[in-house]
Amino acid sequence: MKPIKVLKNRSDIGAGTRGSDMGIDALEIAAINSESDFFNRHPYIDIPTHNETVYNKVQNSTAKRLNFVTAQCERVKSATSQTLLDDFFPLILSGDHSSALGSLSGIKSAFPSKTIGAVWIDAHADLHSPFSTPSGNVHGMPLAAALGNDNLEYKKNTVSDKTLSDWEQLKNMGTVFPILKPEHLVYFGVRDIEEEEASIMDAHQIKNYPVYEVRQRGLSVCVEETIKKLADVDLIYITFDVDALDCDLISRGTGTPVSKGFDPNEVIELIKGVLRSGKVVALEVCEINPLLDEKGNFMAETAFEIIQSLFDSN
Repeated sequence: MKPIKVLKNRSDIGAGTRGSDMGIDALEIAAINSESDFFNRHPYIDIPTHNETVYNKVQNSTAKRLNFVTAQCERVKSATSQTLLDDFFPLILSGDHSSALGSLSGIKSAFPSKTIGAVWIDAHADLHSPFSTPSGNVHGMPLAAALGNDNLEYKKNTVSDKTLSDWEQLKNMGTVFPILKPEHLVYFGVRDIEEEEASIMDAHQIKNYPVYEVRQRGLSVCVEETIKKLADVDLIYITFDVDALDCDLISRGTGTPVSKGFDPNEVIELIKGVLRSGKVVALEVCEINPLLDEKGNFMAETAFEIIQSLFDSN
């Protein structure tokens, strides 16, 4: 694997609960407390944020702070693209998951002629749009934007012209529209799915490996099937939202915890298995919220152990 560069994206403006912007600092504290110099040994980029906008009154209930999320995704896109062009492997540490659209766009920007696949490790499908969202939180929309899917069949919100303009800008951030095709997306661990999202998954036959299936059939079997499914893509992006972990086993230190998730070793072996394909060009870890952690800093400590197992043999 190429040498890694850490991209620190302390943005949480796409989330409904504040605090995931502190997730990167929590990871660094976890490293210090485990006497690891991981963050000293790897080069990094601090990506500027728009976190001050949380003080602004929300004017748009169907896609809160969408214009600022779009601007943040542009910053992540630029950092990811430059990191790839500099021949590093981007380890993207993000606050909330809305920035994943920037990560995908950055890969596409660096390699416009390449086809991208995505392995999405998450408790949620992230397939809402401003038209279908029940919350207006943009961290539930990055995949809908990447797929270019408005899900108008389940439209229940009236979307303003300004929101529509910002949404179109977000969807068209890549050099090719859409950035991702549904047949090039594989989920692991999604178990909190709303009807609007299930309709897209069913219509496009997007594969989800729930935790019970992984355990019944075997992780290696599911990973092998995933690599075969993504045989036609040139590059793979992996994103790991820590709410894919079992909140009862680990902690509730994430914005939207869900029970009956993976244990840390399963996530490690899953990511390692996909890495062995030789196609993975970036990994994102997101949604650590130390303010919600009832076990001190345990979610960040667990996430750092996973990162260390993947990248650090020392």
